[in-house]
Amino acid sequence: QVQLVESGGGLVQPGGSLRLSCAASGFTFSSSPMNWVRQAPGKRLEALSGINSNGGGITYTDSVKGRFTISRDNDKNMLYLQMNSLTHEDTAVYYCAKPKGKTYWFSRWAYQLDWNEFDYWGQGTQVTVSS
Repeated sequence: QVQLVESGGGLVQPGGSLRLSCAASGFTFSSSPMNWVRQAPGKRLEALSGINSNGGGITYTDSVKGRFTISRDNDKNMLYLQMNSLTHEDTAVYYCAKPKGKTYWFSRWAYQLDWNEFDYWGQGTQVTVSS
């Protein structure tokens, strides 16, 4: 069956870094666009980044641009998110997700996003930024 398993979250001080990983199985990862999304308590689901199937197309939301880097290894069925210069506002549960269809980003995601946009997602990994 389909599995997306995130790892790498934890407690980090402001200004610190974390690298999230997502292990995918049960579907053709190498043909799939992928996303990282997050949800903080009481806040809406937020799309952070998207990457196309071969890694040649990448998009970031403005709040993480220049700080986060998405990447993938199709040989290992892995998706990554390198997060630098973390702030308190980055505290959230982070999920990797496979979007429906072949598009890895929609402009509407800047103000409207729900789980119906995705075929699969993982259980999430908690990232807490605190001193």
